[in-house]
Formats: sequence, C-alpha cells, structure tokens
Amino acid sequence: MSWFSAPASETQITHGARLWLYIISGLVMFFLVVPSLIVMPMSFSGSTYLEFPPEVWSTRWYGAYFESKAWMNATKTSLTVAVLTMLLATPMGTLAAYGLHVSRFRFSMYIYVVLSLPLMVPVIMIAIGVFFLYAKLGMINSISGLVLAHSMLAVPLVVVLIASGLKSYDMNQEMVARSLGASRARAFLTITLPQIRFSVITGALLAFLTSLDEVIVALFVSGGENATITRRMFNALRDQIDPTIASISTLLIAVSMLLLITAQVFGKERD
Repeated sequence: MSWFSAPASETQITHGARLWLYIISGLVMFFLVVPSLIVMPMSFSGSTYLEFPPEVWSTRWYGAYFESKAWMNATKTSLTVAVLTMLLATPMGTLAAYGLHVSRFRFSMYIYVVLSLPLMVPVIMIAIGVFFLYAKLGMINSISGLVLAHSMLAVPLVVVLIASGLKSYDMNQEMVARSLGASRARAFLTITLPQIRFSVITGALLAFLTSLDEVIVALFVSGGENATITRRMFNALRDQIDPTIASISTLLIAVSMLLLITAQVFGKERD
C-alpha cells in the first residue's frame, strides 16, 4: 500500500485525498517561518546595518543588547509584566471558563461572547480606550496598568483553552467527589484541575507570551522607566535600524518556541 492510498485518519480518508490540504498547510507554514529564518541570520551580522546574508558573522549585537542598561531595564519590565499577567489571567480565565461550563444560566453563552470580545475588537481600539481611562486614573506608565491591560487581552485566550479542555472532561468525576462529601472547591482542585492541567498550562504560557510580545497597548500606556522591550524596539526601528533589533527578535522567538515546546512535552508526559 502506497502512502497516497494509506488512510490518514479513522475516517479512512487517504493521504492522497488530503494532498491539497498538506500543500496549503505547507505554504502557510512557509510564509510564517521564512521571516524568522531571515531575521535570525541577520542578528549574527558583524555589520553596522541589517544585511542578509551577513558578509561577516559576529555576536557583537547580542553583546550590545546585554550590555545596554536601557535594553536590560526594558527586558526586566517586560518579564515582570508578563509573569504578573500570567499569574492574574490564568486563574481568572480558568474560573470564568469553569463557571460558564457548569452554569445553568440561560445567558451563559452571551457572557462567553462578552469575555471573548478582546479577541474580536481591533487592539488599537482597545489601546485607545485603555489610554483615556488610564489618563483619568493616573495609571499611565505604571506596571499595574500594563498588567491589567495585558490581562484583559490574555484572559479570553485562557477562557477558550480551558473551555475546550472542559468539553472533553467527564464532570461526573467531580460529582462523585462531591457526593462523597468534598466541597465544590476541593473537588475542583483535586479532581477537575489535574484532569485539565494541560489546558491550564498552555493557557498560562499563552498569557505570558501575549504580554511579552504585545506592542500596541504598550505604545499607549507604557513609557519612561516602565517601557516594555517591544515599545523600545518600535522606537528604535523608528529612529534608527541596527542589528540589535534582530538579535532581540531572535531571542524572543527562541523564548516563545522553547515555552511552547515545553508545554507540548509536559502535556505528553503527563497524558
């Protein structure tokens, strides 16, 4: 039996019938990956400007990044905000998804749609609204303001992931624990949460990455000593372009890939 005639799934659809899907997926992946493959070599250029392919290979721009106090402060701010966002958005999103899943409220679906609005509304509109609100509250250029704004963007992602995990979970397991005397909170923590841990971990990592990579809201509400690394990168691209930006982009890509791979490996080991 050839590869083309072999079944691709339990529905007996062959790989040959899915060939068009493989081609489209390959093209999409190609256009998504190629920009990264171009940025990475440019970060190792020894030139004072961006060039591809580099004529001289060097790590001088990584040294320039790690030796720069301004870049290090921005990195510290971004990591701090990302961690706090993850710690805030993950439990909020988990509880919201769980509450909507077990709720018998007839309008729970509409509440789910409302929670998903930050995924539908253009981020620039959210940034403008947050800016005007923070201007009145005096929260511009503050860590707390950034954490709240980024949590607003991250919570919907967590809700979607947890809701998806709960759909494949048998709630009768929790009901058995409650029938034996466990409170709802204890039943959730000891029975339900371990069963959906992969969704929770993935949601937490996406919340972290959403905050770390976010730039539009940061342009409006961060600045000064609390400027994020993405804001400083945008300003650097506007003022002057040097390979330091490429080196930082490469590091961000590496961190994102490492976290996502870790989540996948952790989930498979625990399944």
